[in-house]
Amino acid sequence: MTALPAFRPSRWAPLAALLTSSVLLTACGSGGDASGGGSGPAKSGGTLTFAVGSDAGCVDPQQVGSNDTIYSVRQIVDSLTDQDPKTGKIVPWLAKSWDISADATTFTFHLRSGVTFSDGSKLTAQVVKDNFDAVPELGALGTLAEGYLSGVKSTTVVDPLTVKVAFKLPNAQFLQATSTHSLGIESSASVRKSPQQKCSDGVVGSGPFVLKQYVQNQSITLDRRTGYDWGSSLWSKKGEAYLDKLVFKVVPEAGVRAGSLQSGQVDAISSVGKANEAALKGGQVTLQSRANPGVVFGLGLNNARPLLKDVKVRQAILAAVDRKQIADTVFPTGTQPATSILAHTTPDYSDLSTDLAFDAAKAKSLLDEAGWRAGSNGVRAKDGKKLSLTISWFPNAATNQPALELVQQQLKAVGIDVVLKQLPVTQFATTLQSGDFDVVWGNTTRADPDILRSSFSTRLANFYHLPASSLDTALSAQAATTDTAKRRQLVTEAQQLIVRNAYDVPVVELQTQLGVSNRVHDLTFDSGSRVQLHDTWIG
Repeated sequence: MTALPAFRPSRWAPLAALLTSSVLLTACGSGGDASGGGSGPAKSGGTLTFAVGSDAGCVDPQQVGSNDTIYSVRQIVDSLTDQDPKTGKIVPWLAKSWDISADATTFTFHLRSGVTFSDGSKLTAQVVKDNFDAVPELGALGTLAEGYLSGVKSTTVVDPLTVKVAFKLPNAQFLQATSTHSLGIESSASVRKSPQQKCSDGVVGSGPFVLKQYVQNQSITLDRRTGYDWGSSLWSKKGEAYLDKLVFKVVPEAGVRAGSLQSGQVDAISSVGKANEAALKGGQVTLQSRANPGVVFGLGLNNARPLLKDVKVRQAILAAVDRKQIADTVFPTGTQPATSILAHTTPDYSDLSTDLAFDAAKAKSLLDEAGWRAGSNGVRAKDGKKLSLTISWFPNAATNQPALELVQQQLKAVGIDVVLKQLPVTQFATTLQSGDFDVVWGNTTRADPDILRSSFSTRLANFYHLPASSLDTALSAQAATTDTAKRRQLVTEAQQLIVRNAYDVPVVELQTQLGVSNRVHDLTFDSGSRVQLHDTWIG
């Protein structure tokens, strides 16, 4: 992996989690969404083989943003807290309790005793400090973690099992951030490795499974952690996981994944495509889905590009996209068109469906007003320049290409020429970092509205090159307030500013759909719509 230049942590924020091959889903979390049709007591043992569509090229949870890889590496690390997917409540995990200052600038965590990493070392306040102090050095792939810790003043060891994190300014989002895989706690030995070493070799965690083998673009194999006894308070099983082994196979073709599940070669698959739903229904397979919270799948516009600096052009693109057609044609049954920049499962979501209504006539009118005239070939031009944009996309979901081909047709109908440019999954972070793109197709999953600040504040990474505006004020204020009503109002204002200025073009509330063999039981989603496999068993 090529070393990337370091950036100030305050400038970095979560990358739009790649349009993942698992990206968004819809239904219960721990204790719900139990797959499997049989009955009887849960039993230990066995191997779960899970086919995913892509490999992010990295097995460090703190650096991974693509759901297909998060599925596996999430099982290696524990977090300080967990988040109930049904209520959004933050509950104990490695931290048995915590104290938050009245102004939300200081968070003090009281750690469980007796927790060890798979190398035998102990969890202490110093280890947590080592993790948080090292996050700013992760570089391009660590932007999710860096964004969550942006503005940290200090991390202090109060005593061996008490750690205090202090921020320069109020930071209401931080408690939820500690429940994410991106701030999963790794051993001090892992923290001392370079980001590149952690990506290629993996890390030592305290989680219920241990990385056994990683073969890039082929497979990730995990073994059950012997002696594990400090699981999340949301989990039903105490102690060790049921399964002996987890094998995640990279199978890019959706049809091949579905066929492997039907034939019993694998036990579960990610990203069930619409074309494969009918074949999987009614057999020995259960389809499970959950809508991901966070920024919906859409067109991330580079607002600094000459064509996209014009708000009328951006608003025309927004109006020209027929979200319902895309959702109904390409995505799994139940997928909803975007009705805001946030998915409806995100706290403080606002319904802006009126602003996102499909209106080709409005799109044409806006382009007329902006001086773009239709040519003989149907593509608009101004001052001898063609109205043409390139959309960069990454092949980590079977829905990406057909969805964008529909977008291409819809924009062509109003006179905008679109070129689709496929790039390797591993280039997502560097593409955003470089700024060398017109439009990027992607989303960001997080069960907290602060994901808007991480994605769109000009005071952070500003990958989409927005101009400084009142949006920055709203985003900073929602992160600082501890007043829930005021935060809701500010988050609503931010959503309206993003949508009405068309800084981004929301398209679909992607639903990640998994196919799971009926011999697999209690495979559940966490609050971010990724899988949790501690309670899963085969029978």
